[in-house]
Amino acid sequence: MTETPPKRVAFVGLGVMGYPMAGHLAAAGYETTVFNRTSSRADAWCAEHAGKRAETPAEAASGADVVLVCVGNDDDVREVTTAADGVFDGVSPGAVVVDHTTASAKLARELEAVAAGKGLGFLDAPVSGGQAGAENGQLSVMVGGRRDTFERALPVLEAYSKAVTLIGESGSGQLAKMVNQVCIAGVVQGLAEGLAFAKRAGLDPALLIEAIGKGAAQSWQMDNRWQTMVAGEFEFGFAVDWMRKDLAIALEEAERLGIDLEMTTLVDGYYAEVQAMGGNRWDTSSLIARLDRDTD
Repeated sequence: MTETPPKRVAFVGLGVMGYPMAGHLAAAGYETTVFNRTSSRADAWCAEHAGKRAETPAEAASGADVVLVCVGNDDDVREVTTAADGVFDGVSPGAVVVDHTTASAKLARELEAVAAGKGLGFLDAPVSGGQAGAENGQLSVMVGGRRDTFERALPVLEAYSKAVTLIGESGSGQLAKMVNQVCIAGVVQGLAEGLAFAKRAGLDPALLIEAIGKGAAQSWQMDNRWQTMVAGEFEFGFAVDWMRKDLAIALEEAERLGIDLEMTTLVDGYYAEVQAMGGNRWDTSSLIARLDRDTD
């Protein structure tokens, strides 16, 4: 028997990422109920989109086929899922709970066990693509969980994604996101050093990127960030504070696995220097700021 496609969804967490993601669900025709801890944010969303707001995560989850969560960290996820009036207090058996938060693999396995005990499906599904990806519906989603659960939730996830990949069992999505952040840290640091070198050597940055931007050095970061990095503009995109949160998760997992991530540890320290410069909310490409400081 073919399962009925999901029609009703709930979205918990209307931050920089969640707000537009929930908007894509409403635009795709899903009956969408939202919850945000700052209620004015939910009111603004409802004024902009077809949907309604709930007073608690439990109320939002009630009657939903798929419940999506996108908040800040492990503690935030627990607050809106397993605490009193959380998602698990209101969601109906048979529904799927999807956590889009970048969190720990340990938490993903913990929530999968809770969900299974309540007759629910659960997926850990962190995303990559930043605010622009969320706004344009072009996110990449890395998913951990059971294949049957994944297939039930897939049509919903595709509403705001360009790629949705089931990586493996519960926790695998979070582990994949850790790899993503480790790779980004190295690429951004390399780009920062290269551009700082070019500036000191007196090269024209535009001509430089024209020369190397289609070769082996090319990256998303180069294509999208070189101009603002050279200009010293960092007031957009994924914040340093959040990157350090993500790298801390990766470094903790690496320690558990017994692998020494030397480059990641180094770059995390560089981001700490950027924070000390007042760059907590600067874009992650602000690694070049500490190099520019050293050459002033």
